[in-house]
Amino acid sequence: MTEDQLKSASDNSRRSFIKTSALAAAGFMIVPRHVLGGKGFLAPSDRLQLAGIGAGGKGESDISLIVKGGKTDVAFLCDVDDRRAANSVKSFPKAKYYKDYRELLDKEAKNIDAVTVSTPDHTHAQIAMAAMQLGKHVYVQKPLTHDIYEARKLTEAAKRYQVVTQMGNQGSSGDGVRRLQEWYNAGKIGKVHTVYCWTDRPVWPQGIAWPTAKAEVPKELDWNLWLGSAPYKDYIDKMVPFNWRGWWDYGTGAIGDMGCHLVEPPFRVLNLDTPVSVECSVGTVYVDEFKRGYFPESCPPSSHVIMTFNKTDKTKGEVQVHWMDGGIKPERPEELGPNERFGDNGVLFIGTKGKMICETYGMNPRLLPLSRNESDKTKISIPRVPGQEEGHYAQFAEAAIAGYGKMQLSSPFEIAGPLTETLLIANLAIRGTDVQRRNANGDVSYPGRDLKMLWDRENLKVTNFDDVNQFVKREYRQGWSLGA
Repeated sequence: MTEDQLKSASDNSRRSFIKTSALAAAGFMIVPRHVLGGKGFLAPSDRLQLAGIGAGGKGESDISLIVKGGKTDVAFLCDVDDRRAANSVKSFPKAKYYKDYRELLDKEAKNIDAVTVSTPDHTHAQIAMAAMQLGKHVYVQKPLTHDIYEARKLTEAAKRYQVVTQMGNQGSSGDGVRRLQEWYNAGKIGKVHTVYCWTDRPVWPQGIAWPTAKAEVPKELDWNLWLGSAPYKDYIDKMVPFNWRGWWDYGTGAIGDMGCHLVEPPFRVLNLDTPVSVECSVGTVYVDEFKRGYFPESCPPSSHVIMTFNKTDKTKGEVQVHWMDGGIKPERPEELGPNERFGDNGVLFIGTKGKMICETYGMNPRLLPLSRNESDKTKISIPRVPGQEEGHYAQFAEAAIAGYGKMQLSSPFEIAGPLTETLLIANLAIRGTDVQRRNANGDVSYPGRDLKMLWDRENLKVTNFDDVNQFVKREYRQGWSLGA
């Protein structure tokens, strides 16, 4: 099939952080959907009829964990790759299977209550928006979207269409982040002014040239549907199912993959919103011993981004959050003993009276030095979400059955949207270093100059470096749109 033929595809149509979980609240009543009524509700039933879009890999676990949480039937499965969907198809033999989510939503809307979106980053927004426009509740994998503009639009749409939403950063339902909140509220480390978040990602190829060798598309994969809104390119080997993360057309790099797990704790603990400025440096790639490489299609091999946030009710002044990936880590805290683990993925809070640390998902929270934890008697004051990881999914299912506005969730779009925007603003700085590497003659032999990008939250734009604003809202391939 030619590119022109592919382009003829049909058009596709928090700020406040939640400090309690209704799953942990006493006396909550589940209201059957036939009482609530509204679009997408089947009567009479108190079970969620689920459509899993993206049924393999993470999608497979998302679907199974929502089912495990209870009160959910998998009515439909959808995946562009039959190989990836095979396990889910086997696990849920009664579920009707589709390859194109547009066909699924068009034909089965009346039989669906909720949708999971567990696809590559560049397709999240279009699928979620299409489902919400039909009045369907949506569970969307992290990061919420590929573009800043998409994140803002999904956040607005969730409120407009009055649907239950949850992003797949399960650590937001964990005990760890709630313990960090309790320590901070109790004044254990004073007022935080600096936070470090770091990861050993990427564990996929980055900082490389686009492969020139073409490959045959597997017969089970619909490559056109996989590309979705992204520019048409010929299929290359090993892009699916994982290595897409390192390419800007599809993924959002290391911070897109891990930021929703690692930046979420400071967001929740400190009541942060989107940053007012970002600056960064990235790892340099060489094509040979002397010549610097310039591969604008690929995320860099490593980066260090500094995000500055305005003062909140939880901070003394501005807060700087450092993001580090590709093996870059902050200086080891002096309070940590020589044989005490610092970790390859973590978060370090630095306050005026002390420090605290945690791992991915907010797990294993600790005061520093570690000896402080032995005598700590801080009371549990924030309700927990039962079931930890499973509880994050069960919370969504229960809220979807109850209906919009009936329950509080850990990561609804009103929270997940600004968090995702923040990570993608950081990516503007990362991509800006590539833009800066070119001079008027296209010479890429020198590094980008230092630049602190100033962010206008209201107008979704960098005010002092217009070249990067092209990445705030990408242009979709012909035949695809976000809708509104």
